[in-house]
Amino acid sequence: MAQDLFVGIPVTDYAASLPWYERFFGREPSFFPNDIEAVWEVAEHRYVYIVQKQERAGNALVLVFVGDLDDRVAEIARRGIEPTARETYEGGVTKVTYRDAEGNEISLGGASG
Repeated sequence: MAQDLFVGIPVTDYAASLPWYERFFGREPSFFPNDIEAVWEVAEHRYVYIVQKQERAGNALVLVFVGDLDDRVAEIARRGIEPTARETYEGGVTKVTYRDAEGNEISLGGASG
């Protein structure tokens, strides 16, 4: 069974993408493995990273479930990023989707109040 999880988001221009992801996560990366990657720890042993990989950029689909969805969406909005979609499913689960400038999709899911 896996203990650590790394989810990669390929971008065309690492330097241009980094500020958007810093605003999205509300902080600087947890670490930088090299000059074209930045990594955020989103939960213990679970990471989301951006990497400059032009041939794959714009196609990522990432979903992170959180326990405080409404608070997270409000915090991200205060940092100037608005969702591109919001869907509510049976059972009260909500998915809020954001897209970076290249079209990569990063979503937050959870219960919405």
